[in-house]
Amino acid sequence: MGENVGREVELEPQRIAHGGISVARLDGRVVFVSDAIPGERVVARITDDRKKAFWQADTVRVLQPSPHRRPHVWPEAALERDPDERAGGAEFGHIAVPHQRELKAQVLTDALQRFGGLERRVEVEGLPGPADGTRWRTRVRLHVDDDGVVGPYAARSHRVVPVASLPLAVEAVEALAPRDGMTGVDTVDVLAPTEGEARLIVGRQTPSAIRERVGEREFRLDDDGFWQVHRAAPETLSSAVRDAVDPELLDPRAANLDLYGGVGLLAAALGDLAGPALRITSVESDARATEHAAENLAEWIGARAETGRVERWVRGLADASATERARLGAATVILDPPRAGAGADVLTAIAAVRPAQIVYVACDPVAFARDAGVLDGLGYTLGSLRAFDLFPNTHHVEAVGRFTRE
Repeated sequence: MGENVGREVELEPQRIAHGGISVARLDGRVVFVSDAIPGERVVARITDDRKKAFWQADTVRVLQPSPHRRPHVWPEAALERDPDERAGGAEFGHIAVPHQRELKAQVLTDALQRFGGLERRVEVEGLPGPADGTRWRTRVRLHVDDDGVVGPYAARSHRVVPVASLPLAVEAVEALAPRDGMTGVDTVDVLAPTEGEARLIVGRQTPSAIRERVGEREFRLDDDGFWQVHRAAPETLSSAVRDAVDPELLDPRAANLDLYGGVGLLAAALGDLAGPALRITSVESDARATEHAAENLAEWIGARAETGRVERWVRGLADASATERARLGAATVILDPPRAGAGADVLTAIAAVRPAQIVYVACDPVAFARDAGVLDGLGYTLGSLRAFDLFPNTHHVEAVGRFTRE
């Protein structure tokens, strides 16, 4: 850290960057400033000056507020707290929800142009829930420090801060979340599945099976397994995937694929569209999730769930027989990778067998933009594209795009 750390400066952020940080300039240098909104004037405290090209800062006072600024939905993350004590996980909580979505759309549009070479504007769609963007999280992870303090991490830190409220969480999660000191564990997960009571996972426990309902369908999974955290996200994404699929290119008897398939949510969405004759292989690295996927997809006789790392599994596509290659060439491929994206190696292996269409579900705009550019170079054009506000009051945004062969 240099001599400027702790110095307070006036800044006028001009745009938003990926990660929910506003971008300002100070004497020609870029400053990434938290808790500010583009277009307003703030006083910010320098927190990192190690880079010549840019510094980092936290807003401490607002001199000229944006018309989109509102009281923070989470008091423990508001400007009234010292930046070091502000709870992380609600970095857009001081921004009116419609403008949050505009900023997220700007980030996705900019990422597609900068990292994918694609010109596309998109609107970020809201999900059902309170207008202020609260009460959507069905899963919350709290941390426990060496002194037994329970709470979230402070923003951009691994320091635990105590909180009296969890406004992004659904009521059942907030009610069950521990507030008193704990010992002997590092984490406490609180979750409220759609079926059954809310529960705690204290430290490392043997997983228990839970059930989640999506429309008329029920999914079985482990309580410590992956599931979308917004209460409306599973239905929203299932519907978005069905809408993204071009029905004229959907062949139920092709060698359809669901990669990074989890417990089968999106494979089932495709099954609802394709009917009982669907042939699909779901690939997931988590063996327990694969076991649940096999059960969740049992109604489709042609569905298989395989355990494997997708980047390794797709290499085997090159060894497919002529008959299987023909089926792969007619396939619909669903991709729902982790935040880092699928990456060039996975996409190249998939494109080599020439599937009819690829439906890509992305939780990171930069990774998605990069991968969209890779697919474009491999002969797959981005057609339909939608974005969803699955994480209100945060910078995160979900995108669903369809790619088809040129």
